[in-house]
Amino acid sequence: MKVKPTEDSAKAGKTDRLFLRASAAQKSLIAAAAAASHKTASEFILDIALREASNTLLDKRIFFADEQAFAAFEAALDAPAQPNSGLTKLLSKSAPWE
Repeated sequence: MKVKPTEDSAKAGKTDRLFLRASAAQKSLIAAAAAASHKTASEFILDIALREASNTLLDKRIFFADEQAFAAFEAALDAPAQPNSGLTKLLSKSAPWE
């Protein structure tokens, strides 16, 4: 899942603000990189943040395994569930908001 903002989406629907603190050196570096990319600092930071957020979430959903590891994974998924007393105890309790 790649997130690539378009010019229209970059301007539309922006009602929230993000705030961050940076040192003078960090701000200068970001400003230089943004200028080199022909973007404002805000556009540059938002583009990078969206890309990294997408990559972080994908890293949690996609994994790679060799044939042997994948076979072991499939076998574990296909095996009958084993009793788990801790899970049974947890699921028998009411949720804190109930």
